[in-house]
Amino acid sequence: MGVGLNVKVEEKAGKKVVHLEGRLDATSTPQLEDQIGGLIGAGSKHIVVDFARVEYLSSAGMRLMLSNTKRLKAEHGSFRFCSISDDVMEIIKMAGFEKILSIYASEQEALEATG
Repeated sequence: MGVGLNVKVEEKAGKKVVHLEGRLDATSTPQLEDQIGGLIGAGSKHIVVDFARVEYLSSAGMRLMLSNTKRLKAEHGSFRFCSISDDVMEIIKMAGFEKILSIYASEQEALEATG
């Protein structure tokens, strides 16, 4: 994948799983924000975001991760992340977000951990 972000949403075990592919940057973050906002607006309280195919994460993407984590926590839901590559995890750790975000090694672990 070169530029942009592909997003695919599916339901598993009553939870929404958002599969991302590409770059989560200032250009693609608004698109994802709209989709996540739509899921939450439609009543989804437990969302897992699969980062297995994300090759880049910018500060705009990190803000999206943090704001939706807080939003769903306030609504007694969960916003979880899984399958994050070492490169992307390094960015998250530099920001200190690994202590704030709910990060799991696999999609299955994230699904089992959600409410």
